[in-house]
Amino acid sequence: MGGGSGGGGAWPVVVMVFLNAIAAVMVSLVKVAMNGGLDPLVLVTLQQLTAAVFLGPIAYLREGKARPRMTLEIFAYLFASAALGAALRQYMIFVALRYTTATFVTAFSNVAPVLTFLLAAATRSESLKLGTATGGAKLAGTLVSLAGAMVLTFYRGVPLTHAHHHSAGQPHYGSAPSPAGAGDPGAGRRWTLGTVAILGNCVCLSCWFLLHGRLARKYPYVYSCNAFMSTFSFLQVAAVGLCAHRSLGLAAWLVTSKFQILTILYAGVVGCGVSFVLLTWCIEKRGPVFVAAFVPVVQIIVSVMDFTVLHETLYLGSVLGSVLVIGGLYLLLWGKRQEALQQPPKVAEHDTEQQQQQQQQQ
Repeated sequence: MGGGSGGGGAWPVVVMVFLNAIAAVMVSLVKVAMNGGLDPLVLVTLQQLTAAVFLGPIAYLREGKARPRMTLEIFAYLFASAALGAALRQYMIFVALRYTTATFVTAFSNVAPVLTFLLAAATRSESLKLGTATGGAKLAGTLVSLAGAMVLTFYRGVPLTHAHHHSAGQPHYGSAPSPAGAGDPGAGRRWTLGTVAILGNCVCLSCWFLLHGRLARKYPYVYSCNAFMSTFSFLQVAAVGLCAHRSLGLAAWLVTSKFQILTILYAGVVGCGVSFVLLTWCIEKRGPVFVAAFVPVVQIIVSVMDFTVLHETLYLGSVLGSVLVIGGLYLLLWGKRQEALQQPPKVAEHDTEQQQQQQQQQ
């Protein structure tokens, strides 16, 4: 994949908005599929298998002759990246969707940008330089986006459109949802498990952003990198799944519903295969903090879909939160853009590293 000067120009922004639209659709599909009985472990396993089958031939045709031999260091990076970015993260978000709501999962995921920023600053993957305009803009943008995410999560406000009838206890966007089935003694325990799962997903996502950024520099072959990662994550989750569903045998892995099959194909080809390739490219161009800053956009897209497609009520909290998220994102993007313009281009250095790897292979 190519890109213009200055970190790919405007394309990384366009790609990230596109990826968040993909994620919003996948969240809705997965929630409905699991409500129909699809097991999260089976879903992740088949999703990663589908992604590996999809990316494998593309990686071989495009990069088979150019990529260097697999070293122990690259293998360790790929294996850890598969565990964090695909196996653990995907399983945790699917468990969270099973025991909570799509609204709550997208709202809680907004802590990922802050975790990524803190981890990047702690590991010096992201330069702060708070005394400069660019550093101040990045920090202010992150904090403003966090404020907007909190408004989206905890504040509903007055309705701005005609109110629709909602059943008692049904969660709304922009409000902290409560566990469904309050009369069920196990409902609170399941909701707590779902909350812990989405928190674990955010931690894994933030760590994966940083780890994958380093992997992209050491192994700059986008298709091969993600094909190997999907293969490793499939083997990791399949091993756990075979042990967990040992008593059920092959019956646990049979998916007969057409909608569930469609969900698995979408989650594997689009939600994992295409998305991971584009995410890797964006991380390589703009860094992990830039990519993580777009996480709250998922909730905005879900809210827009609810209002335009499902004709749900639009609340003041959704509008205010969205404005803050977009404003904070603009500040962060401006800071990253100015920082990129002030740094010397790294294209020549990147090409030199690739040439050295190819010479070593020969």
